[in-house]
Amino acid sequence: MSQSIPNARATQRISGNLFLGLAVVVALAPFCLVIMNAFKPHVDIVANPLSLPKTLSFANFVTAWTTGHFTTGLINSVVICAFTIVITVGFAALAAFPLARRKGRIWRAISIYFLCAVTVPIQLFIFPLYFIYAALGIVGNLFATSLILSAINLPLAIFLLRTYVLAIPTELDDAAFMDGAGPWKTFWYVILPLLRPGLITVGILVGFNAWNEFMITSTFQQGQANFTMTLGYLSMNSTIVTDRGIMMAGALIIIFPIIIFFLAMQRFFIGGMTAGAVKG
Repeated sequence: MSQSIPNARATQRISGNLFLGLAVVVALAPFCLVIMNAFKPHVDIVANPLSLPKTLSFANFVTAWTTGHFTTGLINSVVICAFTIVITVGFAALAAFPLARRKGRIWRAISIYFLCAVTVPIQLFIFPLYFIYAALGIVGNLFATSLILSAINLPLAIFLLRTYVLAIPTELDDAAFMDGAGPWKTFWYVILPLLRPGLITVGILVGFNAWNEFMITSTFQQGQANFTMTLGYLSMNSTIVTDRGIMMAGALIIIFPIIIFFLAMQRFFIGGMTAGAVKG
């Protein structure tokens, strides 16, 4: 009996490692395939898409960058992501603090409202929003599009930050109140500094969503000068759809900034996720 328990644990550990290894292979296989084919000409990809490139030629990347107008798309995508992150994180933090600290039916009703807002599809509001934006003449405006993306991400961001606020002891609020601090000063000087891991985590998630967004940007960012990276990549389909090497290179160009950003913020992201899992 005593030997069966270690054997069972070893079997579970091996099974878990095998499952995780298989999941990593499944997740990385398409990405590796994109990398290999991005350096190959179209003829070699058609002949054998699983073969390694014979030479490391960057001709596909140069063609993809110019054809997809990625210089303009990169600037627009960064601006939209920055606006969306600042707006979403700022308002989510302001809303999460009272939702976590206040008690009563009204605050529970507000929490339920935000919970329901997460499940409402944005497709229901695209046409009314477009008519309003067209009437105001702000179709193609980067800040105006960021407002829509912020509204989409705001309910989830509020619930995530609310979890972080709940993990902060209420005794800190009481101590600040005893020192004469009101709700605003308590939030600004006590809660907000302790909320930094959650703000970083939510900012990363919102940034990913804004960068990969297609439906909203394709509707409201009209005109080549207003294209984002994803829209520039879409425009390549009608131009060089037959050259798979260039399309693979364009896909890698879009993915590369996200990978660099995540690797740079990985430590903060993992720390923020574990900090927010303390209390719910």
